[in-house]
Amino acid sequence: MGFFDKLFGKKEKETLDQGLQKTKESFFSKITKAVAGKSTVDEEVLDNLEEALVGADVGIDTTVQIIDRIEKRVSRDKYINTSDLNRILQEEIRGVLVDAPETNTYSFGSDLPAKPYVIMVVGVNGVGKTTTIGKLAYNFKKAGKEVLLGAADTFRAAAVDQLTIWSDRVGVPIVKQDMGSDPAAVAFDTVQSGVARGSDVIIIDTAGRLHNKAHLMDELGKIRRVMQKVIPNAPHEVLLVLDGSTGQNALEQARHFTATTEVTALAITKLDGTAKGGVVLAIASQFRIPVKFIGMGEKMEDLLVFDKHEFVDSLFNLEKG
Repeated sequence: MGFFDKLFGKKEKETLDQGLQKTKESFFSKITKAVAGKSTVDEEVLDNLEEALVGADVGIDTTVQIIDRIEKRVSRDKYINTSDLNRILQEEIRGVLVDAPETNTYSFGSDLPAKPYVIMVVGVNGVGKTTTIGKLAYNFKKAGKEVLLGAADTFRAAAVDQLTIWSDRVGVPIVKQDMGSDPAAVAFDTVQSGVARGSDVIIIDTAGRLHNKAHLMDELGKIRRVMQKVIPNAPHEVLLVLDGSTGQNALEQARHFTATTEVTALAITKLDGTAKGGVVLAIASQFRIPVKFIGMGEKMEDLLVFDKHEFVDSLFNLEKG
């Protein structure tokens, strides 16, 4: 695990354990009931396990995939008992989570693949998009990087105001224009300014309305094209922010955005305080897009770089949290 040891200190692990507590309690009470009093993994155990996974918002498709894989292992090794089931379940859950491509795996403190590194953030209003941008800015700055924000969600005055509050709070510069301005013009100015300033990271907010798919696609395409006039391969990352507490609704949003733009990574927010943490598995499995960040609370520090090994470990470790 080498690289991830550096990402996950004791404090991060505690935040993760605490944040997943509700999911863990709900998930495990169901799994414990599923295997209670059983000495072998039979049809009834698998049915109960399926019910527990669906109940934790892992989603039908992903649950079927996990159960199928467990069934194959059970038929291959006739002597699997329920005490082996936890271990097998952990391995199969780990298996459905996607690793970020090696070239694009970074922590806040590591060298980034490009300078300036441009992250375009997409997602519907209300999922914690602006807050996630603020937390990203805070964590990158804390790690010694020069950060610049771009307020290209010009559709709502509140979005620009909120991002301005975050820029003040974190102490990073922001590029913005009046409400109703062309979002692509804001993105162009931001990237140009970032190059001139020698910024390490440029984070650009975009509008999150879903009422017109074609319009959204056109707008995101235009933002991408104008940025490329300054930096040919920008954006280096298209980060889709999803609200984990909405469960299956987050899946629908992921379906919509991945159809309209080339999403390269996911940030899943509001996982603390919800029992629906299983949705992380459903999203990662169905879209084959790496989960890169998870939001575990209100504080600026409560955005963690996602590590599937630690996530599964926290999910299955009942003694912590």
